[in-house]
Amino acid sequence: MIERIFPDPAVLSGAALEHEVLAAPPENRRSTRPWVSFNFIASIDGAASLDGLSGQLGNAWDQRVFSLLRQTSDVILVGAQTIRAEGYGGELLSHAAQQWRSDNWLSPHPPLAIVSGSLNLDPGLEVFTQAPVRPLVLTLASAPQERRESLSEVSDVVNVGEASLDVARLIAELSGRGYQNIHSEGGPTLLGSFAAEGRVDELNLTVSPLLVGGAAGRIAMGGHHGGAASAAGAAGELARSMNLARILKADSMLFLRYVRPDM
Repeated sequence: MIERIFPDPAVLSGAALEHEVLAAPPENRRSTRPWVSFNFIASIDGAASLDGLSGQLGNAWDQRVFSLLRQTSDVILVGAQTIRAEGYGGELLSHAAQQWRSDNWLSPHPPLAIVSGSLNLDPGLEVFTQAPVRPLVLTLASAPQERRESLSEVSDVVNVGEASLDVARLIAELSGRGYQNIHSEGGPTLLGSFAAEGRVDELNLTVSPLLVGGAAGRIAMGGHHGGAASAAGAAGELARSMNLARILKADSMLFLRYVRPDM
């Protein structure tokens, strides 16, 4: 059973959950610029992973919400480390989800955009060899030419910065390709970079009822990419307020949705 705790408490059926998550949020509809959302999971003591994998923190409910959130995206944005750790090979959506997208004037498969400043990615990974849509690799002008040429055989490689990630340039690149609903699934460095630039419009955070301890990192870190700090990151910590828009609960797991306050 999954419940909506806020706003308007109610027990949600499977169909109601789908409607809740798949409906275009009013904040998104009002936005005059590309909408950037992130989806993360963390333990109740703040760990972003367990045994090195974020998926180890989740359960079937988390996977269901995770899948629904990616279902409406124009493009799925992911950091290279997340690709290496979690794997993204093959079709990213079920056949039912693909049909829903087709019925709602979206391409059946949202393309995958991978951020990698060093291009440390194996062209033989399933994310390339089994991709239903040719992936996009977003990199830096300083990336090694040999790796660029190798990855260009299995993806479209585009610069979105010189020596460090230019978040505005990345968003403009995706928007220029018609991708207005940008949905990111990690990792922490990517979220940190977008947060530092104030370009996180929405954060969906699953709170897993686990105490992890150890040295696991947070869902966001730094304000840099590829080892080079951005101006915001170099200036120190920067806090940005978000408004709580929804709380769902399944067993002891919480699903929180935050949006930027000017929406």
